[in-house]
Amino acid sequence: MSIPHLFRCPISLDLFTDPVTLSTGQTYDRLSIERLTDPSLVPNHTLRHLIDQWLLDGPNRSPHQEPTRRVDHVGFSLAALKQNLQSPSGGAAAKVETLRKIRILAMESDVGQSCLIQLGFLSFLLRLLFQNQAAPWVDNLELAELALDCILSFLCYLLDAISYSPQSEELCLVIGQNRQVLQGLVCLLNDRTAATVPAAEAAVRAISGLCSLEPNQDCAIRSGVVDGLVGYLSHSTRRNAAKALSTLELLVGLESGSKALLRNNGAVRVLVKMIFLVSDDHQGGEHAVGVLLTVCQASAQARVDAVNARVLTQLLLLLQSQCSPKAKNKARALLKLLSSMWIEDPRVCNSLI
Repeated sequence: MSIPHLFRCPISLDLFTDPVTLSTGQTYDRLSIERLTDPSLVPNHTLRHLIDQWLLDGPNRSPHQEPTRRVDHVGFSLAALKQNLQSPSGGAAAKVETLRKIRILAMESDVGQSCLIQLGFLSFLLRLLFQNQAAPWVDNLELAELALDCILSFLCYLLDAISYSPQSEELCLVIGQNRQVLQGLVCLLNDRTAATVPAAEAAVRAISGLCSLEPNQDCAIRSGVVDGLVGYLSHSTRRNAAKALSTLELLVGLESGSKALLRNNGAVRVLVKMIFLVSDDHQGGEHAVGVLLTVCQASAQARVDAVNARVLTQLLLLLQSQCSPKAKNKARALLKLLSSMWIEDPRVCNSLI
């Protein structure tokens, strides 16, 4: 899916998550511009609403999501969705439809998650589900599951977001050292039923954010994050594959992380497949090659497994593609490393290209 030009931040080149307009009239993403300057930033609610509408209209919905009706009435707003849920007169079917729309925003975009959290949807859904008067919600299994999906996505978004804010770094360190939190996220990665796929995608982002801080990485490895990410990558639905691979590259940089990946018998084969099956810009492929380079340097068996998985063909094709200089440098380094096997027994590698 191609993101419209007007919906991209000129600094990060990603979809706006919180667009703000400067006095010059130029619009940036708040997170991007706050790193450079701290003027008075004016929230661009019009652009945010247009992005919300574009997302709800469906161009980026993944195949596992159920179709929803277009939201094209003039009065649509996030506040209206909240009002629909709060209204005692609305039936269960109407509330289910409203929650489905909320879940699309909550699980498919930073824009939706940020706006919904700011409007108090997280605390609202928690009260609905876990207070005594929430019995009608708990008794309706579909309503409860949809609400829990949204809550999980909000919480994972917050875990990811706090890791990039200097003000909340201490909190991120505390959460990242909690093995119960990490193991819970790994459970979301491992549960790949149709209903939990969106939660797994959100968990990848949360894990990536927590692991971006070096002190959290060892605890993540001990909590099974390496196996969890490999399992996530082995499934057909993996919208955040590039993020998962970049996190793996960080973790295998530690000896304990490299050993954890080597203990996973299918990891090398999964990584070889990821070289070209990640993204059009090859960013994920670059991380996949980086992980392979690290583990192949540490293990002769990993080198054998990589060659048996036809990594040589993948690397040669990558070098001919429009990938980044970093990706090409890593590919050349891995080819050079594997050339030792070629020298020892040329017939092995020749038969696998």
